[in-house]
Amino acid sequence: MPEELGPIGAAHRARAAYRGLTPNLRGALWMLGSAVCFTAMTSMIKLLGSNYDAALQTFYRSAAGLVILLPMILKDVKGAFRTTRLGILLFRSAAGTIGMILSFYAFQKLPLAEANALSFTRTLWLVPLAFFVLRESLGVWRIGAALVGFAGVCVMLAPGFANGGHGFGLAQLAALGSAGLFAMTITGMKVMTRDHSPFTLLVYAAVLGVAFAIPPALFVWAWPTWPDFMLLCLMGVLGMATQACYIKGMQIGDAAAMAPIDYTRLVFTAFVGFVVFAEVPTWTTLLGAAIVVASTLVITWREQRAGKLEREMKERELDQPAN
Repeated sequence: MPEELGPIGAAHRARAAYRGLTPNLRGALWMLGSAVCFTAMTSMIKLLGSNYDAALQTFYRSAAGLVILLPMILKDVKGAFRTTRLGILLFRSAAGTIGMILSFYAFQKLPLAEANALSFTRTLWLVPLAFFVLRESLGVWRIGAALVGFAGVCVMLAPGFANGGHGFGLAQLAALGSAGLFAMTITGMKVMTRDHSPFTLLVYAAVLGVAFAIPPALFVWAWPTWPDFMLLCLMGVLGMATQACYIKGMQIGDAAAMAPIDYTRLVFTAFVGFVVFAEVPTWTTLLGAAIVVASTLVITWREQRAGKLEREMKERELDQPAN
């Protein structure tokens, strides 16, 4: 078979077509890949949830990520662990591990669409954290969008309050708590990237994530069957793939253009929840999710615009001749 007609030729044509796309279109493909991997991972979390506790799943997720990073760590062990802020790294990893356990618990207990919609509130938590931790100024738009977003959360949880709290329990609290903790890790990352490489942050998150996940996992330890063990490992690999595709998409494309594509996770998880788990989203879940998505998109757009204006001002200052 001629090379141009075989798999190698098809791969060359695919790469050429990919290079011919605009940066935003290439970024969009990576973001869609992240959404697909995330949906597959959360489906496995729910599928295995009846036999394996969220803390145990978190351990396998963290361990699989560490195994993937291990070859790169061994190339430069000293450089991978070089840091001047171990305290912040310890706090960030602890918050991330607890957040992951709470997130896994929420996805096990809640419909996929509802758990996923509540997870997007991490963008809303970033608003007060940016003010108190990063000392960033808060404008009317940021405050207003955050308040509207939290109103959307109340809409999603409204049936629970209306029924005397019957639909509002630990799972919903876990989802919101997880979003808040993940917002803390993102805030910590913003602080650490001033003098640390993204790879170093990823290494510490993986190593400390395993260390922090071991104690709670031991309390609920269960030896998996070989098929389940493979699924747990695959779940961990999909988790790393979700992060890698998301980072790649944000690096290539414009953040304001990429953010809406990330919300395709809502569509994918709702579809899988309906087809695989026979879950039908309520109208309050859909309405509340729409409000949360709209508010977080406004915040993302305003952040992008503010960053662009700041860069333009700095460029003008550099272009001005010295007096």
